[in-house]
Amino acid sequence: MSDLSPDLVGEILTRVPMTSLISVRCTCKMWNALSKEGIFFKAARNQFMGFTMMDSRVCSMKFDLQGIRNNEQDFVDPCIKQIAKLDQIEVSKVLQCDGLLLCVGKDNSRLLVWNPYLGQTRFIKPRKRFNKLEWYALGYDNNHNYKILMNYDTGHLFGYEIYDFSSDSWRVLDVSPDCHIPFHQQSVSLNGNTYFLAQEKIIVEGEEEEVVDEIEKFLLCFDFTTERFGPRLPLPFHSDVLETVAISCVRDDQLAVLYQRFETWEIWVTTKIDPTAVSWSMFLSVDMEPPTGFQFDDEAGSFFIDEENKVAVFFNSDLFNPRVENRNRRYPTAYIIGQDGYFKSATLREAPDLVKPDPYLYCCPLVWSSYAPSLVQL
Repeated sequence: MSDLSPDLVGEILTRVPMTSLISVRCTCKMWNALSKEGIFFKAARNQFMGFTMMDSRVCSMKFDLQGIRNNEQDFVDPCIKQIAKLDQIEVSKVLQCDGLLLCVGKDNSRLLVWNPYLGQTRFIKPRKRFNKLEWYALGYDNNHNYKILMNYDTGHLFGYEIYDFSSDSWRVLDVSPDCHIPFHQQSVSLNGNTYFLAQEKIIVEGEEEEVVDEIEKFLLCFDFTTERFGPRLPLPFHSDVLETVAISCVRDDQLAVLYQRFETWEIWVTTKIDPTAVSWSMFLSVDMEPPTGFQFDDEAGSFFIDEENKVAVFFNSDLFNPRVENRNRRYPTAYIIGQDGYFKSATLREAPDLVKPDPYLYCCPLVWSSYAPSLVQL
């Protein structure tokens, strides 16, 4: 095997499940050295893989969309495999940043950071347990030191704390953005910073502060170097309460935003983005005729785009599907949407309905299109 060319080794490694690479790297010294030199890193960007949640457990997911637009196949069922190494924790949410995963425990009593490539894990205990409305973000500063941002809101207490990997400690963060970040929104980490969909807050005289749904959403970035929120960043469209807005990553250097109003779908990607500025370009615009009835669940769904095939792949629950009679179960489904009304779907696997009886436990699938392995030691 040591006689194989580096390019061929890279091609072989891209076909190996990410969670098995820790064993494959031990095959020979040359294979291990190539992985550290980044040859596999480059090749891995050509595959579509990520991680999702089933039954409160983390699973790896990998698919092949080759030929999907040429009708060579209806749909290639994704390969879904439960991660045995993470069975020790029930998970309510998964976040990713630069090849690392942050798994939030279902009872909010602990966090787990996992490097799928190196197979390393690190448990982190929050300084306090507040309630199920906490949300987290993972990022790093200019020195590539990783940090975790936590927000809590008990109704009586509101604030932010930050965990520093280098000091293994939490500290209170003195920040207070003048907007609302919904706890159920999926955040996106890009170049070490985290981007959120936020919206305006207003104060009604004589009453407590409240959120007005009709006010438009915008982007807000948390900069892990300055440990501050940046200015509001505009989205490329105007939205209201009847319209769906969601964000996702495009490889490791762009952000995508979905805008859905009934049967009209738009996806925009950034041409430039940093904590203080953003510009956009249209990627996909589709009017689904005849109507499909598919409504994207921005509280329990995710998506990514395939630039080569000019399609978007959505992972969604069937919570809004009127044909589903058993509301005690959820059936995560993958939908592919493209130009000219292209539409395909496939049910992935039966999973418990985590919205009932507890509305604060959403089974949020996390999928991104180009997992880049990380050599960060935990």
